[in-house]
Amino acid sequence: MKMLMIAFGALLVFGCTSRDRTSSTMVDPTRIQTYTLSNKMGVEVTLTNFGGKVISLFVPDREGNFDDVVLGYDSVTQYVSGNPYFGALIGRYANRIANSEFGLDGENYQLAANNDKHALHGGPNGFHNVIWDAKEFEGEQGNSLELSYVSEDGEEGYPGEVSVMVRYTLTESNELIIDYRASTSKSTPINLTHHSFFNLAGEGTGEILGHELRINAEYFTPVDEALIPTGELQPVAGTPFDFREVHTIGERIAEEHQQLAYGNGYDHNFVINKEGLLFSMAAFVREPASGRTMEVWTTEPGLQFYSGNFLDGSDVGKGGKRYGVRSAFCLEAQHFPNSPNEPIFPNTILRPGEEYRQKTLYRFGVE
Repeated sequence: MKMLMIAFGALLVFGCTSRDRTSSTMVDPTRIQTYTLSNKMGVEVTLTNFGGKVISLFVPDREGNFDDVVLGYDSVTQYVSGNPYFGALIGRYANRIANSEFGLDGENYQLAANNDKHALHGGPNGFHNVIWDAKEFEGEQGNSLELSYVSEDGEEGYPGEVSVMVRYTLTESNELIIDYRASTSKSTPINLTHHSFFNLAGEGTGEILGHELRINAEYFTPVDEALIPTGELQPVAGTPFDFREVHTIGERIAEEHQQLAYGNGYDHNFVINKEGLLFSMAAFVREPASGRTMEVWTTEPGLQFYSGNFLDGSDVGKGGKRYGVRSAFCLEAQHFPNSPNEPIFPNTILRPGEEYRQKTLYRFGVE
């Protein structure tokens, strides 16, 4: 394992021009570090304690050639001023909360808005935009990086002081495991996830529409024009959202369907077939040309599938490559969006004395 400390002048993160990202925070440059985890198979993942971001992830194709399969930048300074969600840890609440508000135990809480009038991914200064404390170690499963952060009471409008620990582990079986834990001093909603933008052909190689996808879900949560769930669970059967059998991402993405129109493609939460918090397989992806595959396993009830619809070429990534529309996809294991305002959705309220636990695994292979 390697550690590189990055030193540069004081940095201010300015707003990004996209419908679903804004950022504004001061960053202490002396605390930004990068870490590399590797295994005996040659797989290598590099992370930074700034936002817990995965910077690169090198995995082999069927010929044994290694490519980086996540979008990102060549330097940490670019992460500070670029797309805030590339490879990031997301919290306190992943995805959207309608009108940036919710009620809890008779109190109304107003959150920081950063997606028009709505709250997205924990607000502009969410977990993706802070410095985490980090330590690396070797365990039974593989090489690990443990990140911790204390979110103050009232941060981005959320109640309670929340202590969070997230552990990334790279195993000898080419698995990237993400374990999450959290506790709170006051009752608060919490919904953590990981937000890598994947292209299994290699980052910057073009559209991901030929990737083959299977999602283990009978239902998804339809949204309105602001991508806020309506509160319904809609069957995927007979719709372009039916990935119970393998389909390419691009096969039905241009069909006339109101939900596709709202998202400009796929940007929806799927209800994973499971009972409770059972750790189970949520999705499978295959890139035919390289033969690379990725499985997603999680304890979470939902999986947000995003087909990179709002990438527009303005992000200049690794090697000066521009990331155009649908040049990556995201599979974010999570609870459902807007759950604090939807009582029929699975509970996302963490109370004092309880522990939030979540586990997600990305397993890479070839066919």
